Amino acid sequence: MGTQESRQSQDSQQQGRGTGRRALLGAAVLGAGGAVLGLPATARADEAKASGKSGDGYRSLPVPTVIAHRGASGYRPEHTLGSYQLALDMGAHVIEQDLVPTKDGHLVCRHENDITGTTDVAAHPEFAGRKTTKVVDGVSYTGWFTEDFTLAELKTLRAKERIPGNRQENTLYDGRWEIPSFEEVLRWADKEGRKRGERIWLHVETKHPTYFRKLGLGLEEPLAKLLRKYNRHKKNSPVFLQSFEPSSIQRLNRLVDSPLVVLLSGAATRPWDFVEAGDPRTVADLVKPEGLAWIASYAQGIGPTLDLIIPRDSSGNLTTPTTLVADAHAKGLILHPYTMRNENSFLPANFRKGTDANAYGDAFGAFKVYFETGIDGIFTDNPDTGLLAHADFVND
Repeated sequence: MGTQESRQSQDSQQQGRGTGRRALLGAAVLGAGGAVLGLPATARADEAKASGKSGDGYRSLPVPTVIAHRGASGYRPEHTLGSYQLALDMGAHVIEQDLVPTKDGHLVCRHENDITGTTDVAAHPEFAGRKTTKVVDGVSYTGWFTEDFTLAELKTLRAKERIPGNRQENTLYDGRWEIPSFEEVLRWADKEGRKRGERIWLHVETKHPTYFRKLGLGLEEPLAKLLRKYNRHKKNSPVFLQSFEPSSIQRLNRLVDSPLVVLLSGAATRPWDFVEAGDPRTVADLVKPEGLAWIASYAQGIGPTLDLIIPRDSSGNLTTPTTLVADAHAKGLILHPYTMRNENSFLPANFRKGTDANAYGDAFGAFKVYFETGIDGIFTDNPDTGLLAHADFVND
């Protein structure tokens, strides 16, 4: 997801270390590579069949769809095969990948091209000279960046937890997994799909596409090539393609027929491609009926921040839902807002419990309120919690 979300994570990291983080869940995490008892694959298949939409592309997915944000990133370092596998074992309906390029044009799965906080690159003396300062989408960063490494060089690194101040238990898995290439993820998804007898759905984001295109590392063409290679380029293919830059989605619309989603950050923000092109529209303009009609002319859905669905007041409490869900549905768009997390520091204030910022709050209560707005799905770092909330909601 977006930089606004990253800043929120960094801010909350400073609020201290917590205990009792698993008390909320009714499902058990079983070991380093074990499964969590969420909604099993057979139940998901039965639910889709019962809906009468089996095989009908994204319309066959259970609603609300539970999307594993960067995998099961509440329990494993994000964007690793370990995180993706755990999300799948938990029963997540869809699993997300963020894509950035390497120096030699491969696509790898990282939340950002700045890998300082998500890998052990700083501990590699052979790469000390690669540390640099760059301006990405108007923001200055100092660190190490994927576009300065070949895929082979990145494969010598190991992933680590991005927000250890919030998720101390995840640091147990630091160093266990490599940075996966997107092609590796596609192979993994195909293998798991054959094993389970079902299609493994992915939600794939192009990160900073305008920035990378200026470097000669356009993301959409190599992504489309891989989608065609692995037969995920069709209208009913089990993949969503998403971006915060509408022009990236428009480009992908010309290259493949896969379902497309425009991500939307805060109302006052502007997509970076709009900034570069001098387009004065903000996200507030895009969520108006005319903006949604424009998005619907080339995409099938939107991925708004949850605050665009239900704003928060100055104290962080949820207020009255906006009309965005109804307005988007009126234009034929589905909504996959982001991101639900179990920790108090990420929840609306009226769903927090106690004073420990890293302890779990009333995530189930928050899920229920968001589901009641009519959203079609939701991104969550905790797929097992999301699946239990989904089951509560559809069986209520």
